[in-house]
Amino acid sequence: MSAPLADRLRPETIDDVVGQRHLLAPGKALRSIIESGDIPNLVFYGPAGVGKTTVASIIAKRTNRSLRKLNGTTAGTADIRSIFAEVDTFSAPNGILLYLDEIQYLNKKQQQTLLEFIENGKIALIASTTENPYFYVYNAILSRSTVFEFKTVEKKEIERAVRRGFSYLEQDRGQPIKVPDEVIVHIASACGGDVRKSMNAVELCVLSSPIEDGIRVVSLDLAKELTQRSTMRYDREGDEHYDVISAFQKSMRGSDPDAALHYLGRLLEAGDLPSACRRLLVCVCEDVGLAYPQAIPIVKSCVDAALQIGLPEARIPLADAVVLVSNSPKSNSAYRALDAAIADIRNGKAGSIPRHLQNKHYDGEDNPNKGQFYQYAHEYPNHWVNQQYLPNELKDSHYYQYGDNKNEQAYRMYWEKIKKR
Repeated sequence: MSAPLADRLRPETIDDVVGQRHLLAPGKALRSIIESGDIPNLVFYGPAGVGKTTVASIIAKRTNRSLRKLNGTTAGTADIRSIFAEVDTFSAPNGILLYLDEIQYLNKKQQQTLLEFIENGKIALIASTTENPYFYVYNAILSRSTVFEFKTVEKKEIERAVRRGFSYLEQDRGQPIKVPDEVIVHIASACGGDVRKSMNAVELCVLSSPIEDGIRVVSLDLAKELTQRSTMRYDREGDEHYDVISAFQKSMRGSDPDAALHYLGRLLEAGDLPSACRRLLVCVCEDVGLAYPQAIPIVKSCVDAALQIGLPEARIPLADAVVLVSNSPKSNSAYRALDAAIADIRNGKAGSIPRHLQNKHYDGEDNPNKGQFYQYAHEYPNHWVNQQYLPNELKDSHYYQYGDNKNEQAYRMYWEKIKKR
């Protein structure tokens, strides 16, 4: 069985790498490091299929160190130690370049084992991860490494790779292949910035396309069928999950229904109905709040309906809720006021509850001023009476500030009128 097309076409020089110009263009830091031949410990961070392994392979060819590879999903401490046992032997006279893919899967003890062998400089480590290394990689390793973030590859760059893939297969198979430009554009758009996915799609298109008059013809319909749902970059346990739900709420908060619906679609296409519902409920309370408090029970009803009917129909009430939240006036005054009160409590500003608010109806012998003296607000005009509610230590504190929306300004004018009277 031949290797996958992505492996057969793996670039051998920096200039052949698709994308990552922010790292590999002339004068950029990573390119300068590679060209120097003196390779420090590196951590490559980014989504799958964007060139991390390719760049590591190019680095390995430019150094005189012996290349060794491990994958964090299968490697154990014994595997790490067996590689380090080769240092200063005939198999690795100039040291070792260790490429460790998916380092996030190594536990802390395994990463500590790794640390003790990279400190003396005889082993250069290139580690790659699809997760944020500052969350998943041992701090001591990070402090001895330089982190470079790889980005998803732009569509125009992937189009170049797709054309190269079809051209390679045409020569390799010795058979003409007719590929309309619209097919190339679609594959480049549908792979979600993943070059490996685009190469897989190219290979599948060639394998499954019909032959007409000795020419293999790749149609747009076939390309669409083979790339269906391939654009999704989503992992419920990874960075992409948190990025999507963050963008989802921030779009609703920013009153952009188009963007909010886009991110809702990404959540639902990934089957992540619970995250969509949770974030909606948080957003309507946090970001709409008192500006339109009636939105809270409406959104709750939409969420309940969505959870009851399930996907795919759940998208209907959720779409209603997302557009409602996006278009609603916004206020975060209530929860900001609560956060300010909690901040005082955490800083030790609490004090004793005033006697007239306590839940007791007797006084000890040591209290010379007998009686609770609580004033029941409903016995006074407009159901309000001026009395102290905060502890003495905080009696002049103000946490809540009226928002500038219609509802809260109406509250403000109502209470100012009553309290002044």
